[in-house]
Amino acid sequence: MSTLELLSIEPLELKFPFELKKQISCSLQLANKTENHIAFKVKTTNPKKYCVRPNTGIVLPCSTCDVIVTMQAQKEAPPDMQCKDKFLLQSAVASPGATPKDITSEMFNKEAGHVVEEFKLKVIYVTPPQPPSPVAEGSEEGSSPKASMLDSGNLNTSEVASFSF
Repeated sequence: MSTLELLSIEPLELKFPFELKKQISCSLQLANKTENHIAFKVKTTNPKKYCVRPNTGIVLPCSTCDVIVTMQAQKEAPPDMQCKDKFLLQSAVASPGATPKDITSEMFNKEAGHVVEEFKLKVIYVTPPQPPSPVAEGSEEGSSPKASMLDSGNLNTSEVASFSF
């Protein structure tokens, strides 16, 4: 990040637990540690794939703002689970008392002499944790624990009567 550090960003990478045919969200927290109103704008290299809410806004002095990034449901997994998508977060000092309605694209125009900080966020796909195996541990295939106890001949008739078959 540049030397001004208008906003601090957490996390620095967007990690999505990738699952097919499922919409997945992750959040960013923008923190303004200055005494200024800071305008921000979030852009992506793949706008059809992601929804960013809010994609523009004002972070008040000494406060935070949460931004939710939602990846649309994907029909197929990318090769090697690699993703080249990126997000660009731009921030600039806004006038005191500014609201999101006051944000213009001109505020983020460096050529017009505005001080604009930019930070690139990479997208990383994370393999979701696998659910535990449905096979119960310790049981032999094809026989239930009740049947193997009966086969051993070590149960008396009162114990056999307590089993429900």
